[in-house]
Amino acid sequence: MRTSSFHSKDLVTWLKRNKIATIDELKGALGTDVNITVYRKLKEVSYRTSYSHRGRYYTLDEVAGFDDKGLWSYRDVRFSMYGNLMATAEAFVKQSEAGYYSGELEHVLHVGVKEPLLRLVRQGQITRKRVCGLYLYCANSRDRIQEQLLARQIQQGEPSLTRSVVASDSLPDELKAAIVLFFSVLNEKQRRLYAGLESFKWGHGGDRKIADLFGLDVGTVAKGRRDLLTQDFEREMIRKAGGGRKSVKKNA
Repeated sequence: MRTSSFHSKDLVTWLKRNKIATIDELKGALGTDVNITVYRKLKEVSYRTSYSHRGRYYTLDEVAGFDDKGLWSYRDVRFSMYGNLMATAEAFVKQSEAGYYSGELEHVLHVGVKEPLLRLVRQGQITRKRVCGLYLYCANSRDRIQEQLLARQIQQGEPSLTRSVVASDSLPDELKAAIVLFFSVLNEKQRRLYAGLESFKWGHGGDRKIADLFGLDVGTVAKGRRDLLTQDFEREMIRKAGGGRKSVKKNA
């Protein structure tokens, strides 16, 4: 009896046309009733499984239009360039500037993440610290944890005035001009650090917003953030030597 021949190109053609598919739909596309046949053909192409819907859906790398966060969705099925939900949650926590509360990460990923986060903590892949009565999920290296906690403290500290300027059209032009004027009188290092501080307060997307406000390169704002976290800058005196009030000499 002649063995049926299955071709991965048929699977690719079907996925390009339909974007996503379950294993049963892919079996239909190949004309087989055997799951292992589909898995063998998938190994011949570059594909992804969904991190939502318990990984039931498949797509091709060339079909998935990942955004700047590495995420893509189609018909409420969600995919990540990092892989399944566990891998995605781990990547997001480790790469985040200020860690994630579970609710924040759920808002980004649009799926429940409490159980995956707890499993990652138990496995030692990430850590969690109590901040303001909530667990903040952080990276697992000591230096990175300290950086994320510092960034979180900055974000939850004083509100960002520049955010109000960017986000509101109702503020007086005089106030906006005053902020830009204040920024202009700072020296180069101070401008970079101030921009980095305001970017921290803004949160995700802050680098671009602050760069646009002050006419800076996004990389300069990002460097300011990194410098603040690592404190990798020299603390120089603002006044030049000899500046300030003259010392008073007592006459003998």
